[in-house]
Amino acid sequence: MLKTVGIVSVPIYNNNVIMTTKSPLSRPGLYFSFLLAALLILAGCAGSGGKRAGQPAQSAITLDPQQRSEVILTALTLLESQYQYGGSHPAGGFDCSGLVAYVFNNAARQPLPHNTAEIARLSRPISRKKLKAGDFVFFNTLNRSFSHMGIYIGDGRFINAPSTGGQVRIDTLSNPYYAKRFESARTLFGS
Repeated sequence: MLKTVGIVSVPIYNNNVIMTTKSPLSRPGLYFSFLLAALLILAGCAGSGGKRAGQPAQSAITLDPQQRSEVILTALTLLESQYQYGGSHPAGGFDCSGLVAYVFNNAARQPLPHNTAEIARLSRPISRKKLKAGDFVFFNTLNRSFSHMGIYIGDGRFINAPSTGGQVRIDTLSNPYYAKRFESARTLFGS
């Protein structure tokens, strides 16, 4: 199926986005640069992970699985947007939870908090083997649970806003940095 959002057409097959991209490992120096940048400046995605004062607790959310493709297509339109700690809009840039909150608000009409730990709390854990496009992947990047997250797009890849000075991009779960820090697969989608 070929779906168009704005000016982006993306083939989707079996709940996976089909893309042809060069692996960062195939470009000399890029892999090293990524690891260095990730180790030095990976930010905490806007929040300490605790509850925010004055905000009521929310209960778990269940979305229609048919919204998965819209979530992915919306996220793909934001590739190469600038990273900005605390950012939650294309014009000002995104951090990881700001990107996720923006995508789900615009694609699924589901507001989410701008906080990775709170988004984790609102979602349901699933097996890594059961990940489908639109699910969440969480990482412990700052010696703190749920300190980074992305949106899974299939084939071991996810979209995220990873670091200061960077851009929204696609990374792989097999990347040594993320593989070592993988914490949880979670979803908002019903069966």
